[in-house]
Amino acid sequence: MKKVFVTGMGVISAIGNNTAENLTHLRNGKTGIAKAKYVRSNYAQTHPFAEVKSSTEDLKSRLNLKTTKGLTRTDYIAFTALKEAVENSQLTLKEISSENTAFISASTIGGMCMTDQLYEDANLISSGSEFVESYPGSTHALKIAKEYHLSGVVNTINTACSSSANAIMLGAKLIKSGRATRAIVGGTDSLGKFSINGFNALQILSNDHCAPFDENRKGLNLGEGAAYLILESEEIVGTKKTYAEILGYGNSNDAFHPSSLSEDAVGIVECISKALKSASINPDEVDYINAHGTATGNNDITELTGINKVFSGFPPFNSTKSYTGHTLGAAGAIEAVYSILSINNNELFSSLNCNTPIDKFNQLPIKEHINANVKTVLSNSFGFGGNCTSLIIRES
Repeated sequence: MKKVFVTGMGVISAIGNNTAENLTHLRNGKTGIAKAKYVRSNYAQTHPFAEVKSSTEDLKSRLNLKTTKGLTRTDYIAFTALKEAVENSQLTLKEISSENTAFISASTIGGMCMTDQLYEDANLISSGSEFVESYPGSTHALKIAKEYHLSGVVNTINTACSSSANAIMLGAKLIKSGRATRAIVGGTDSLGKFSINGFNALQILSNDHCAPFDENRKGLNLGEGAAYLILESEEIVGTKKTYAEILGYGNSNDAFHPSSLSEDAVGIVECISKALKSASINPDEVDYINAHGTATGNNDITELTGINKVFSGFPPFNSTKSYTGHTLGAAGAIEAVYSILSINNNELFSSLNCNTPIDKFNQLPIKEHINANVKTVLSNSFGFGGNCTSLIIRES
């Protein structure tokens, strides 16, 4: 089977508009969760959110796009991360538009960040806004395909919070099977009334900074962001710089509950085990786990249960959602980038706000920034409906 290497990365989140800024804030233990400035919601006054620290107009002004009609904040965030990834990999326009280049993206909210416009258009209150065709989760991918003249495989995945991890997995599979030699993979989501109200209805929004894996955790903070990775087959990498290898992956679906994981962690155990088998490695070869770590009651104890069953203990782990909030469809790709930063710089970042370990396991995540020999990382992403995905990323 062909090896799949990462030759470019781009990320935008609440802790930075590019990869370098994200790395600086991770190193300094500085969260991006704060009082909301841009999103319009009644809950913006009572709950913290992890917003990208740029207005939609600022994001738009930094991009030289052919057309901006109907573009939403989700789209602009996607274009920002994609631009950095493409430049980082030094791809030419010809290479991007090649039939051998696949584009697999992900989003759960899509243009529904324009909640008010969606309501008015759906109820025929408006005369038809410019966003009428912008609401589906696939719109950002279609806009990108048009902007870059993509001619290869183009697909959009929505498996909730595991979406962009699945985009990475599918891109790697296309390369390994010979259906593409290059894949641009990742995801994007932005904040909006629709998602905020939905998560509040589930009673899992925290009115304080989230505390993943803390016994007294109160829930998650919603965030926004995007990340894209350039995956290339070993056949075409040549002398290009490589950041990591996508070594393995696994997906499962426990189908236990619309918004919760099975407490016996059957789905988590299955996806981690599949990823290890796909990578042909043993559990003791994993140096660090970038956990899904949402700080909700169900997720954190179930994830620890699954990790303990597979590893008979706990490798070093953290939740970088304590920096970025939960970015939904973008989370898996953002956390894959952070995992690669740990590999490339041999460092592990602290998991913020966790002071009291969950009683059942008495196990704390990484509590301070440390230097470590990081060669192999497991990155977990779990979505609604029990869609569980694990990626194995190794130094190249």
